[in-house]
Amino acid sequence: MSNIVVVGIVLLAIIVLVIFAYISAAIKLWLQAIFSGCPVGLLSIVFMRLRKVPPQEMVEAKITAVKAGIDLTIDDLESHYLAGGNVTRVVLALIAADKARIPLAFNRAAAIDLAGRNVLEAVQMSVNPKVIETPRIAAVAKDGIQLMALTRVTVRANIDRLVGGAGEETVLARVGEGIVTTIGSALSHKQVLENPDSISKRVLEKGLDSGTAFEILSIDIADVDVGKNIGAELETDRAEADKKIAQAKAEERRAMAIAAEQEMKAKVQEMRAKVVEAEAQVPMAMAEAFRNGNLGIMDYYKMKNVAADTQMRETIGGGRPGGPQGDGKN
Repeated sequence: MSNIVVVGIVLLAIIVLVIFAYISAAIKLWLQAIFSGCPVGLLSIVFMRLRKVPPQEMVEAKITAVKAGIDLTIDDLESHYLAGGNVTRVVLALIAADKARIPLAFNRAAAIDLAGRNVLEAVQMSVNPKVIETPRIAAVAKDGIQLMALTRVTVRANIDRLVGGAGEETVLARVGEGIVTTIGSALSHKQVLENPDSISKRVLEKGLDSGTAFEILSIDIADVDVGKNIGAELETDRAEADKKIAQAKAEERRAMAIAAEQEMKAKVQEMRAKVVEAEAQVPMAMAEAFRNGNLGIMDYYKMKNVAADTQMRETIGGGRPGGPQGDGKN
């Protein structure tokens, strides 16, 4: 029985120590708030832990705000924390905006923070504008010469458009589009090289910062380089394509000519075959004529003489070697 009593006393002592430590931490924060001129209820500090809210962060944030002349209630800070916001960052943003004389209410700062934007960085960017350097943008003037421009865009955060406004990527995309349009509308690349500020002027006139979380202060052309002669390359490619088309058409015509020649040869061979066939039937016809009495011996000899005379004339006219005209003698 005595052992049980001892264990109970030990457990009770531990519980008392835990409660004392818990209360002492709460009392410490309570006293800190009182001496800082922004009292916070002791029970409010105790209940913060039950609501899983860090009381030290809340109390220190309230003290910081009150010391900077900003009136915030502990309930506002606790509500923002429970909503998933960054209490310390919001308080620092409010202080920075107040010092810079930028109108910024707690509700708007909390909304900006809950929207996922860094409200403190936005306030700092409103005071100290940020320079965004675009990648090298290539565009082609009307004379076919490619130009590559490097641009620096100076922007300032617009507090009123931070919620729902587009980010830096949109600004860079719009600036790139404006540069391409401006260079592309130039009659000659020399005009752009002589007056590079014409690019920034025309781009600024387009109001590229509308609908974004920033205000474009200036667009400066840092560098402009001459690239390839795109027009000449296109003409070369076009000429090469025309050449290939002409070669293909010529090859097509040659193939058609070869086919026509082959067809003609086939017809000639067919005609020769018919002639040979007809010549082969001549002896048979002559024999038939002899049998029927339609052809006599004298008629046959006359026909042979005519054939021999014809062959002799063809030989003489053709200049056969060794003949009267082919050997070079009289």
